[in-house]
Amino acid sequence: MSRIAKEPVELPKGVEFKQDGNVVTVKGGKGSLSLELHNEVQLSQEENTLSVAARSGSRFATAMSGTTRALLANMVHGVSEGFERKLELVGVGYRAQAQGNKLNLTLGFSHPVIYEVPEGVTVETPSQTEVVVAGSDKQKVGQVASEIRRFRPPEPYKGKGVRYSDERVVRKEAKKK
Repeated sequence: MSRIAKEPVELPKGVEFKQDGNVVTVKGGKGSLSLELHNEVQLSQEENTLSVAARSGSRFATAMSGTTRALLANMVHGVSEGFERKLELVGVGYRAQAQGNKLNLTLGFSHPVIYEVPEGVTVETPSQTEVVVAGSDKQKVGQVASEIRRFRPPEPYKGKGVRYSDERVVRKEAKKK
């Protein structure tokens, strides 16, 4: 059995869990998320813990049980505490400004880049060179942060561009004469 699936998922106070057939819904203070279970995975609830098990002993069922457990744990964490990804803009004149559900980026192009923020994700700009992407769905938060970074990824010579706050850019040495 998967080592990840063996560990139960704890439901904190204020988080509601509901299973309707193969669809699992988790509700909390930050919103509600749902997941469709695979046929090879069995889910059981005892008081405030969720246990995931494989229906058969196949490798696929074992892998799916571990994946399902990880997705459930992320859902519970997301609706109770939420997820956050921080981005930094490095470069002269690089700025970000949040305007409602749009993010206005000035990244050294001849035109400003306007990014439409999808539903369920919020984007804040504490300063002109910082962007904070937050939400309850871990996959959506990571995807939005990745799409913003893709407009101008950090280049290896000067390190200019959009980077994650914990990212370390490996710099190259300039060409010698």
